[in-house]
Amino acid sequence: MGKKQRRTGSAPAAVADGEIPVVGGREACPCGSGKRYKACHGRAARIEAMKLVVRPFEGLAGECDWVAMREIVPAATAVVPVKEEFGGGTVTVSTILPMAWPALHRADGEVLLGLQTGGGSGDASRDLADALLKARELEAGSPVVEGELPGPGPRLQDVLDLSGGFDVTVHDGFEFWFAADNELTPEVRESLEQANGQAVPTRRLKSVEAAYWVQMGARRHLRWVLPDDESAVLDGIARLHAAGESALLPETKYVGSFRACGLIVPVWDLADDTEPEELEKPIVAFGERLREAMAVTAPLTAEERRVRAGVVSRQVTLR
Repeated sequence: MGKKQRRTGSAPAAVADGEIPVVGGREACPCGSGKRYKACHGRAARIEAMKLVVRPFEGLAGECDWVAMREIVPAATAVVPVKEEFGGGTVTVSTILPMAWPALHRADGEVLLGLQTGGGSGDASRDLADALLKARELEAGSPVVEGELPGPGPRLQDVLDLSGGFDVTVHDGFEFWFAADNELTPEVRESLEQANGQAVPTRRLKSVEAAYWVQMGARRHLRWVLPDDESAVLDGIARLHAAGESALLPETKYVGSFRACGLIVPVWDLADDTEPEELEKPIVAFGERLREAMAVTAPLTAEERRVRAGVVSRQVTLR
């Protein structure tokens, strides 16, 4: 009994010092508890890693475009500076990389960071920062592959220089993955061909941030990631929809919204021949109407509440 008490008594001191090193899951926990690491402090680390951060990109320049690139845009890039304390230079943020790699240290030395990856912890920002830093340590021509969840560490907000903007370039395909003279393995070439076959025509509007025109088959849509409080946006849209003012153009139709990375994304169906350029002025005008509607402090009317309930019932969350 005394021996067991000494073991459990040693753990709090080690925890308080914050010096519990990471070891193999089947090894004895360094805290001295006598348990395997995975059943002791390893378990606590896993729980911490899975805590959900609802808005992982909050605080980054261009948060709405980060969300769009992670959730709704097939092929796009943005070059972002890295803080000097993390090596300086730049990283090319990408929607997706070959084989869904989290990151790639390309043969020409450029580092690409993929936003659309599988798995991950509850904090996408920490996952991405971990992949970025790992890629910088690899030899040129090497990818970061999915592995264990990262433990406590820096997030993108810590690693990236936030003083600049976030200038998104939308691509028709994924040739940007590779330098012009890069020889592709058959496996990677197949991944490229599959990705190009699934990419749908997409354009980013110029007059507002994070609004994307997309063509899926014969149908065209507009998706606009908004930074505002979700409840305020839904109230504003309900007021406009009840007043018949939620359309962008006479033949467009507001069809609902979805939630992604803590932000709300309204969606419109467009006429089959609507081009992105036709939406520039209408989206600005709608934004002004929405701001005015969001500023109204009076309670929603019965009709506005009915409309809002219908909007909420059709809303989905992308994870």
